[in-house]
Amino acid sequence: EVTFNFGGLWGAMISNVGFVFRNIYSKKSLQKFKEIDGLNLYGCITILSLFYLFPAAIVVEGSQWVAGYQKAIATIGNSTFYIWVIVSGIFYHLYNQTSYQALDEISPLTFSVGNTMKRVVVIVATVLVFRNPVKPLNALGSAIAILGTFLYSQATEKSKAKAS
Repeated sequence: EVTFNFGGLWGAMISNVGFVFRNIYSKKSLQKFKEIDGLNLYGCITILSLFYLFPAAIVVEGSQWVAGYQKAIATIGNSTFYIWVIVSGIFYHLYNQTSYQALDEISPLTFSVGNTMKRVVVIVATVLVFRNPVKPLNALGSAIAILGTFLYSQATEKSKAKAS
């Protein structure tokens, strides 16, 4: 029996649209304000998002923080928990820092296509490393992402050939 989670689909679609808008407006900001580079823009956006999202996080999830923290500590231990939080925070920060440096150099569309392929690579890696089962719908989604990336690269090459 194949079940379909429309809430998950809508969440993923809204997330994708949000990231595309972030890329477009970040690139426009980089072009408009020449004195700011990708790293500084990322820093400004991070600080603004803290002030914007922290109150929302308290309202939506605040009551669950203590129980979640206690469950995490009970599951993996105190020192392991803090090590993983610090390591994941460092890697997430470096990922975003690298993303904004790349956005400084390429178009938002190219960046978004690369981000889509990154997600496919993560899915394939989890299948290979963790032996996660692949449902037909997941395989179809990955195939569509790969096909879209291929078509984008073909269109880009044809556009470059026409320009020269």
